[in-house]
Amino acid sequence: MDKFLFLIREDLNTRDVTSQEHEKNLQLMTRWVESLAQSGNYVSSDPLLNTVRYVTTSNQVLSDGPFIEAKEAISGFILTRAQNLEQAVSIAQTCPLVINGLAAVEVRPVLMIDHI
Repeated sequence: MDKFLFLIREDLNTRDVTSQEHEKNLQLMTRWVESLAQSGNYVSSDPLLNTVRYVTTSNQVLSDGPFIEAKEAISGFILTRAQNLEQAVSIAQTCPLVINGLAAVEVRPVLMIDHI
């Protein structure tokens, strides 16, 4: 099986949800990730904070975020296993935030490199 990175992209304009809605979405995502683990497709995952720094050289930080002009943010990632890109996309389509129209999932194949 190949590895795929799911980048969870949320619209910043819809992030102003109540604590009850946030808790409900968190529970939905937790159950979904648990189902990925049970199916053997799960590798790892974590939510991300909205603090950003863009680095262009070893001595220079280009800019800090979050950025007011940004319309979306990557709120988390999931590393999965799948037979191919099509299966990975099919898995991503079952994300409850995608189903509910609250997020999009960017699916990226991981290039496996032999470690030194």
